[in-house]
Amino acid sequence: MGFDVEAVRKQFPALTEGAAHFDGPGGSQTPQVVADAVAATMVSALANRGQLTPAERRADGIVLDARQAMADLLGTDPGGIVFGRSMTQLTYDFARTLAKNWGPGDEVIVTRLDHDANIRPWVQAAEAVGATVRWLEFDPGTSELDDISPLLSSRTRLVAVTAASNLLGTRPDVEAIATLVHEAGALVYVDGVHLTAHTPIDASFADFYACSPYKFFGPHCGVLSAAPALLDGLRPDKLLPASDVVPERFEFGTLPYELLAGTTAAVDFLADLSGTGSGDRRERLLSSLAVLETHEDGLHSDLETRLAAIDGITLYGHAQRRTPTLLFSVDGWESRAVAAKLAESGVNAPAGSFYALEASRHIGLGDSGAVRAGLAPYTNQSDVDRLVEAIESLGA
Repeated sequence: MGFDVEAVRKQFPALTEGAAHFDGPGGSQTPQVVADAVAATMVSALANRGQLTPAERRADGIVLDARQAMADLLGTDPGGIVFGRSMTQLTYDFARTLAKNWGPGDEVIVTRLDHDANIRPWVQAAEAVGATVRWLEFDPGTSELDDISPLLSSRTRLVAVTAASNLLGTRPDVEAIATLVHEAGALVYVDGVHLTAHTPIDASFADFYACSPYKFFGPHCGVLSAAPALLDGLRPDKLLPASDVVPERFEFGTLPYELLAGTTAAVDFLADLSGTGSGDRRERLLSSLAVLETHEDGLHSDLETRLAAIDGITLYGHAQRRTPTLLFSVDGWESRAVAAKLAESGVNAPAGSFYALEASRHIGLGDSGAVRAGLAPYTNQSDVDRLVEAIESLGA
């Protein structure tokens, strides 16, 4: 049984507006079941978590359900799932916490390929305590990361690396990188924001794995996964009466119950996306995401081939393993002008560096970047045709 994209599209009310959405890397559209879960939570009786009243028990259940849902998606322990306002906020929080144990002579490694949310928090935390920042470069032509081995030493404390570039789609072999990092006695912090929406995930190899539910149909919040034992050894700054248990120790203030309910609904939606899975939620997630990956990769290959055949189009990023994401420019056109013309044709494909500032500069695009087309589970052949036809109409 193939992937029924038309059945999937019917679950997204936003698609009735008629646009072809290639803006998923910045945030996916929302299925009705997720919106319903958020709304139902908002109008239900809620209180601070506890067991005395139905409202307390409902709040507690929502949090525990969301931890289990994210653990099922990532293949990790629900006791190590931390929720925050965003991946950026969580990364800043953990950078400050981990840096308490760094000082002069210690080293932190970041990459030119990453979104700035997995660069600047580490750079700033290291600078604040006198630690050294080392940069892992990537090939501007292929967008493949360089070998990390020469940078690793007994002084390395942490390596921050993306599981997939939100700008170029490059998927580094983060498991192999993590093995080398662990052999050096350091920790690895993985930005899984762009990858998690596109492929089956087993994040257990990473010391820290961060992602954002709004990239895979959920609400705007952030999630971090780590082993509970690792979290137990970290002491973030927090309010005195706030819980000291893990993972609550890292969650500041009352959690947004409605967003967590929506996150659980999004994971459940992913698990049943293909309609081909059986077994528990983790097994269904692995099955659905594998089918989804095949669907997206087929459309991605078609789009890339057709864009490459158009005179005046420059495609960036040619890594061997990529997400279904294309970055391109059009000769004679400023990229934001291209995005504006596409929007006039009902094609949403924005332009910019998308906070991957180091990567955009490294490949010669400066701060302005280029046009990005990202595929999602609701992308169909008609969407791809519309994008290609709109680009051809520019007369490149």
